[in-house]
Amino acid sequence: MNDMPENYVITVGRSFGSGGHALAEALARYFGIAFYDKELLSSAAEKAGLSQDYFEQNDEREPRYLSGIFAFNMGFNPMHWYSGTSSISGDNIYKAQCDFIRETASKGPCVIVGRTADYVLRDMPNVVNIFVHAPCEECARRIMQRSKEPLTSQQAMTLAQKTNKLRANFYNFYSDKKWGRADSYHLCVDSSSMPFDELVEFVARFVRSRLGIQ
Repeated sequence: MNDMPENYVITVGRSFGSGGHALAEALARYFGIAFYDKELLSSAAEKAGLSQDYFEQNDEREPRYLSGIFAFNMGFNPMHWYSGTSSISGDNIYKAQCDFIRETASKGPCVIVGRTADYVLRDMPNVVNIFVHAPCEECARRIMQRSKEPLTSQQAMTLAQKTNKLRANFYNFYSDKKWGRADSYHLCVDSSSMPFDELVEFVARFVRSRLGIQ
């Protein structure tokens, strides 16, 4: 992809079970660039000197009080708030992720999944924001296929609804946009609307067009 900009970022928001992670990973392979999803959590946790398990438990969750302490600085004052367990909150998790997202995006092209990356990088040029969704039945089918425990279709749908609510609350709390709403992204795509390989090609063409590449 020699005609691509020197640096660009593709952010991928997704409803649970829509296959957004798989699409994001495929786009990273297509363009030959770095990919961050859970990797973002482990790297941000390491940089902050905090437990990765704690990061995962609070991943894409609204901030919560812990030990009566809550700080809200939107991630613009790095490191000084990593001051031990008494000051750890869901808000601190978000700050660590914001810092790592900005640092990562400044280093080179990449694909970042979720974590309001589209909002965090809103002032950066060459960012393409995508949201992936699918009908409830299709999401339930995907969830059932990848679950380690057997789930009924109704259980899978309930899990999707709960997870989507958490993601929406997180996104809506930290950004001035609405999770999953078309005007919050450059492209919203139904992952069930075409075969996966065609979907990757379709979104890749859109990314290239959005970046001004013919």
